[in-house]
Amino acid sequence: MDDIRRHLCLMCLIFLVSGVRSQLDESFDSVSRRIYESIELMTGNITNEVADKFPFCITDVDKERNDAFNFSSNPDFLSLCLLETDGDMLRRLCSVAEVKFYFNTYVRTGDAYVNNNCNSSSWGPGCEPGWSSTTSTVFDLQNPTKWPARTENSKPCCSGFFCPRGLTCMIPCPLGAYCPRAKLNSSTGLCDPYSYQLTPRGVNHTCGGADRWADVKRTDEVFCSAGFYCPTTTERTICSDGHYCRLGSTSQSRCYPFTTCEPNSTNQNIQAYGVMLIVIIITLLLLIYNCSDQLLVIRERRRAKAREAAARSARESMRARERWQLAREAGKRWASKRQRQLSRTFSCIQSSKNPEEEETLAPSGPLLSDDVSFVHLSTIPEENVEQKSSVELRDLYEIQPSYIADQEEDPKKDPSLAFIDPNVNHHKANKHHIGHSRIHLFEYAYGEIEKEKMTQTNHLTLMDAISKATLGGIKSRPQIEVSFKDLSLTLKGNGKKILRNVTGKLMPGRIAAVMGPSGAGKTTFLNALAGKATGCVVTGSVLINGKPESIYSYKKIIGFVPQDDIVHGNLTVEENLWFSARCRLPVSMPEEEKVFIVERVIEALGLQSVRDSLVGTVEKRGISGGQRKRVNVGLEMVMEPSLLILDEPTSGLDSTSSQLLLKALRREALAGVNISMVLHQPSYGLFKMFDDIMLLAKGGCTVYLGPADEIEKYFSSLGINVPDRINPPDHFMDILEGIVKPDGNPNFECNDLPIKWLYSNGYEIPVDLQKASARGSNTNNNPSSSDNGNIKTFGQDLWEEVWCNIELKWDSIRHSFLRVKDFSNRQTPSFFKQFILFLRRVAKQRFRDARVQAQDYLILLLCGIFMGILAKVKDEDFGFAGYTYTIISMSLLCMIAALRTFSQDKMHYWRESAAGMNRVAYFAAKDSIDHFNTVIKPLVYLSMFYFFNNPRSTFAANYIVTLVMVYCVEGIAYIFAITLNPGSAQLCSVLFPVISVLLATQKEPVGIMKHLMKANYSRWALEAYMIANAKMYSGVWLISRCGALWGRRYNLHDWITCIEVLVGIGALARLVAFICLLSFNRKRQR
Repeated sequence: MDDIRRHLCLMCLIFLVSGVRSQLDESFDSVSRRIYESIELMTGNITNEVADKFPFCITDVDKERNDAFNFSSNPDFLSLCLLETDGDMLRRLCSVAEVKFYFNTYVRTGDAYVNNNCNSSSWGPGCEPGWSSTTSTVFDLQNPTKWPARTENSKPCCSGFFCPRGLTCMIPCPLGAYCPRAKLNSSTGLCDPYSYQLTPRGVNHTCGGADRWADVKRTDEVFCSAGFYCPTTTERTICSDGHYCRLGSTSQSRCYPFTTCEPNSTNQNIQAYGVMLIVIIITLLLLIYNCSDQLLVIRERRRAKAREAAARSARESMRARERWQLAREAGKRWASKRQRQLSRTFSCIQSSKNPEEEETLAPSGPLLSDDVSFVHLSTIPEENVEQKSSVELRDLYEIQPSYIADQEEDPKKDPSLAFIDPNVNHHKANKHHIGHSRIHLFEYAYGEIEKEKMTQTNHLTLMDAISKATLGGIKSRPQIEVSFKDLSLTLKGNGKKILRNVTGKLMPGRIAAVMGPSGAGKTTFLNALAGKATGCVVTGSVLINGKPESIYSYKKIIGFVPQDDIVHGNLTVEENLWFSARCRLPVSMPEEEKVFIVERVIEALGLQSVRDSLVGTVEKRGISGGQRKRVNVGLEMVMEPSLLILDEPTSGLDSTSSQLLLKALRREALAGVNISMVLHQPSYGLFKMFDDIMLLAKGGCTVYLGPADEIEKYFSSLGINVPDRINPPDHFMDILEGIVKPDGNPNFECNDLPIKWLYSNGYEIPVDLQKASARGSNTNNNPSSSDNGNIKTFGQDLWEEVWCNIELKWDSIRHSFLRVKDFSNRQTPSFFKQFILFLRRVAKQRFRDARVQAQDYLILLLCGIFMGILAKVKDEDFGFAGYTYTIISMSLLCMIAALRTFSQDKMHYWRESAAGMNRVAYFAAKDSIDHFNTVIKPLVYLSMFYFFNNPRSTFAANYIVTLVMVYCVEGIAYIFAITLNPGSAQLCSVLFPVISVLLATQKEPVGIMKHLMKANYSRWALEAYMIANAKMYSGVWLISRCGALWGRRYNLHDWITCIEVLVGIGALARLVAFICLLSFNRKRQR
């Protein structure tokens, strides 16, 4: 019975105790909830205060509060603190006014100022770092202005809280912090791990808790150590195997596959992923390179098939015309036979016809007469037909220079010209030579034979080709006749005349050679005709087809071959010719005709054996110098010009190559092309191939301008005979130089030759030329030398020089932006078509320069490795130092590489621009191809730099910033490449990124530097890098993030703005580069 009572009493006691405990738990939970609500209220005020003070470093207040003060997952430290403070924890929490006071004073000094509770007259134990006090009165934590009197019951700060010096309240530590109770280090006298010194206040005064929450640069005492993670502010756990923990981590991060993470790892080694990425990039580049080569081969095969199809179509059309011709000839022979039978009894007119009349074409019909012996080969045996054809072709080069032009004669009076287009200006042939119509006919026939040879089938005979010509007609080009009268050029600087009173005419269908000693103004004369002479005062008149029109009005049908061989060395011979043909031939021309034109030029210039060979560069050998010179001429021949001007096309060529070139030009002249060229001293065989010769003496005076076969006769009339075994051009050059004097005339003066030429042609002789001849002086001296006695001061000379330079510059600008109407009647491809052509050409050039591209990528790869090892992205500065070195290295390497885009092709651009090609398409194609490097180079660099550092920001964010930065610096490099010479451009590309980064790292720029900072691309790139990295820091990093951004005046909201500004700077730089491309060296682009 007692046992039962004892058990019942025990059960009642247990029940009572459990009831009291449940009531106590309920009461404790109620207090805990109140405390938690108060802490939420206080932490909300903290984040709001930070957001108010530092709006540039917080994007979402609620998210930042949750990341820093969301203790709902484990609020056990609150219960422990409640027990440690004997239930008065609420009275120890800081109010809104105290929180504001702490952050306001922290921003200014990093510590708390004196206040009502802690000052010189009242400094209790609670004022010490790591200690707190309570108040005896109830107060409102929400009051933003009123401070509670908190001086009683001082105790150490609870674990998970920090108590700043000068404040007597507690503030919860943010997540990512580790805030245990401090312990006294007897050897140093400091309270570890917070390193504040213990101030003796009594026997029971010991180390308290954490004393402050500051940015990581000031102290990292409250940060959870690297290699550990802190799920709460009072618990710290070592990272396990396969995980890594950064500084201030709240959880451990799992390492990626294929990486090794030992216990207590602070970061993961993801270099393997960088290696894999670079392997993938290299593989893709190799595939693109190899596949592009295959694509080029396939494209060449398709083009070969297109040529075969065009030739097959022409052959079928030719055969149809042959059948029709045979039928027509059979009918004509039958009609002629019947006519002879009927008229035999009336007259014998046929047997007594004049043989000279038989060599003319019948004006009444398109067919050749049966009685024309030079056309019909019916009387020739079949085995002699080929011999006859070769004889006719050989005669093709002998008959053209022999006829003499007579502009005053009416071509309609000559029945041999009835076949010629009446819209073309023609010449009358004398009775001893073949007429111009036959030359056109032979030229067309020769062209048809060449087309037939391409098909590699049965060759046409000359008879068949001429018959086809009579049926189809001859397609002539627009004619350009250039006449000039009293053409003179005077330099604006010193008044020196470099061309004097040149009068004459350059006719279509003829080849004129301009010769003379050095300083005679040969190239100046051609430049004046081509409209390329600037810095001179031009007097006289130049007429185009008898009208005072600008030569620029016929720009699309004028070819100018410069003295330098400006040919793309990384393209083949055929590719160079095809590009010129596609860009400059009429857009309406069928593709088959373009094929025939290019093939004809290749065959005429003797380039068949090297058509698929690269032209070559300085580093990479290609075709020979003579072949390169012929390609240089072929670039103008394929556009079928009406006027072709060549500046010393035979320089550097041997006699055989020169004759081959002249024969090709002879075929162009047969089509009515007006050809003029500058020569020095041609061989005799070359000299005899010209139609007209123009000799200039020193000073730009005309000595002779007329047919080549009459020059010796003219000089003989002056007593200048060419000795035996002496080349006539050499002898004439010696006479003009004054080295040789005619036999029997020791008083001969070469200065008299221009006057004799003017007198023999009835031209007016200038007064200054008469004075110069009378003095026996050289005509290239300034005749107005009477002013030499006037001595000028240094200031006058300086002013004249400056004013002269201003005039020359203004003349160049005015000349550059001259606008004229287009009278060429040729519609070239549109912008889009030329853009596609330029794009293909540049892509092909880049593929062939793959080794250079590979070297650029290798350098970037090594740079990424060294920057990844040396320039670490540290948490303390949010990667500021590492990204600074990234901007310098990437800018420098990418700018130097981008210089090659325009600096190496300046002369090619000037020639193509002068030829009328679209400059916008040229620039856009170059820039578009460079976008490939813009995309690939950031990947190559970051594949090493990013994976060696593993910053907190994502790879995508780093790639986007690097991408737009590379886009920006490439545009700036374009400006350097276009406006400066290569050496200066490289120097600027090295100095500019360094200076730009130095400006970007200035914390508080003043004056003009503040405005320069807004246009500094490095500043925006560095800010974008910092923002992308800083966004990944939260919790305990909040103050550190705000401090880092505030110190650099960066804004967390401006990441998109930074990207837009970088893209805008890159686009603006490209616009400036394009304007410079149009403006600089403008005279060379016309």
